[in-house]
Amino acid sequence: MVEREFGTSAIPLQELRLVEHGRSIAVMPPGAESLLEPFSGQWVLPFESSSDSKKLHAMSARSAEELFETAINLESRPGMLEQAVESYRRVIELAPDWVEAHINLGVALYQMGRADDARNAFRAAVEIDPTNGISRYNLGCVLEEQGEIEEAISHLRSAAQMIPAHADVHFNLALAYDKRGERRLAQEQWSLYLRYAPNGPWAEQARARLRQASGRRKLNAPIPFPKKAKGSGE
Repeated sequence: MVEREFGTSAIPLQELRLVEHGRSIAVMPPGAESLLEPFSGQWVLPFESSSDSKKLHAMSARSAEELFETAINLESRPGMLEQAVESYRRVIELAPDWVEAHINLGVALYQMGRADDARNAFRAAVEIDPTNGISRYNLGCVLEEQGEIEEAISHLRSAAQMIPAHADVHFNLALAYDKRGERRLAQEQWSLYLRYAPNGPWAEQARARLRQASGRRKLNAPIPFPKKAKGSGE
């Protein structure tokens, strides 16, 4: 077949280069610029190979949405947080304004104990969408833990306005107020937490704080003057 196409005598087998082409094998005769399929006798034009290569490359590229789903699955598996973080970072490279990707990245980093990196991820989410209550809440929580009380309160108050039924926002805002010594504001937030999550995981702690505040008020109340007994000679 090869000899007929080239109009030459027999070509030694060692001079033929075999190339994989789809599900078949093509040969590259010496001096030729194209592949030849030996059984069909058809030449494989160069643009066909190029087109296949581009198509395969396009199929192998994963979208931001696919990477996001992968990251979520990795995050739920023990010992895979590092891989989840890398997937979220790839999502952000493809879709830098995807707020949820920044938030999830921050959560994964926080779970790994990388609070500074988590804070930066949450701050990026807030900058992209200042009206997103979850990113404000997460940033406020990290700042409160790091002792940045003033900024923490600012973000937590914004989150409480945006997602008022999110009980944990009120709990963490109460903690921040308490650290700043604003007992009355802290009590308001403990009460709001109990309103939205009366059986929540922090409900007993919130009630204990309120009881403590109530006891403190009684302790600090002025002691009335004792009444004098009758018949004292007055």
